[in-house]
Amino acid sequence: MTVITGRRRIGKTSLIKKAFEDSDAPMLYFFTGRKTEAALVDDFVREIRSKTDVYVPDGLPDVIAVVRHLFEIARSRRFTLVIDEFQEFQNINPAIFSDLQNLWDSYRAETHLNLVLSGSVLSMMRKIFTDSHEPLFGRADNIISLKPFRISVIKEILADYNPDHTNEDLLALYTLAGGVPKYMELFCDNGYVDAESMLRFTTSNMSPFIEEGRNLLITEFGRDYGTYFSILLAISSGRTSQAEISEAAGGMAIGGHLEKLENTYGIISRFRPIFARPGSKNTVRYRISDLFLQFWFRFIENNRPMVELDNYTDLTELLLAQYPTYSGYTLERYFRQKLAEDGGFREIGSWWVPKLGLEASEIDIVGIRSDNKSALVAEVKRQRRNYDHKRFMEKVGRITTTALAGYAVETRLFTMEDM
Repeated sequence: MTVITGRRRIGKTSLIKKAFEDSDAPMLYFFTGRKTEAALVDDFVREIRSKTDVYVPDGLPDVIAVVRHLFEIARSRRFTLVIDEFQEFQNINPAIFSDLQNLWDSYRAETHLNLVLSGSVLSMMRKIFTDSHEPLFGRADNIISLKPFRISVIKEILADYNPDHTNEDLLALYTLAGGVPKYMELFCDNGYVDAESMLRFTTSNMSPFIEEGRNLLITEFGRDYGTYFSILLAISSGRTSQAEISEAAGGMAIGGHLEKLENTYGIISRFRPIFARPGSKNTVRYRISDLFLQFWFRFIENNRPMVELDNYTDLTELLLAQYPTYSGYTLERYFRQKLAEDGGFREIGSWWVPKLGLEASEIDIVGIRSDNKSALVAEVKRQRRNYDHKRFMEKVGRITTTALAGYAVETRLFTMEDM
């Protein structure tokens, strides 16, 4: 039993189909749409009959009867069964989870079945397979969590579609698509492979991105989505402490919502100055982990009135005007990710001292090398001309006498030229 999770558009279904396209054993693909269970039984039986010569009796009463029939067949035949959007059974018939547990425990040692269960509602998939109170806890042999493409892959794909691309083009693709395969496909296959055309396409009246955030998250959040959207809007606009987020959300208590966004939904992450104590709440900041969702809340959901008026012209002009400043933020994330992927570090983060104010104390990147004796301290600027060496070295002086006392420190300036 292999479980595959990952956000929508990350390529789970494409990966599964590619993995088994040359297999000697047939692959049955069951998609769990939001239908009645009887309609799903009809779909699944049709798939079996079209892909195999397996006999399927008429009148199977429910999904688990179909699966039980396949388990019986798998005693003597080898095949792969894929059930996509598996978490949807929670809405269709939750008893399927315990029924499948009983089937798996009874047949696992006797069948030649390769069972692949895929889902994109992360909170539900995590609960189904990792909550010790759930029937399928501990049953998966492998749990694969698909992540966006690495920076090296993003570069390779952009070079294939635009051999003469600039680093500005690369930063735009990273900022807007965040390494999500489907989003990169939408840009590249439609010929939007330079920064300006990507930005204009994203906020045009034909853009598939306009409603993408809502399509991704309302299913996850359910009826409470309004509160979660308010929190994410605040974070995307630069309000990153709990107090700032709470104030932006109307002063409501948001501790429980932040905890769920971080640990249940995996949409935000908390970060502290490097070497800060885990319990030091006054230094905690929050950020949206997914680059596309960070962008979507900042520019599309934050300007929902323009969208509702079909005023895409002004929305695009607003994006073009604010993008240079906004992309400076994603450039910092780009270099932190690139350093992590290049290796050689045991920890990479940022550093700040709240009481001094950001201008006086914040350092964009602090990396502790794997030897735990040396460190990298770096400033990130889009353009070299915006770099103030004197101010940066003052901040370096503060951190080398406090958090990095005893470390051999290398200082760097990263600009778009270094991408």
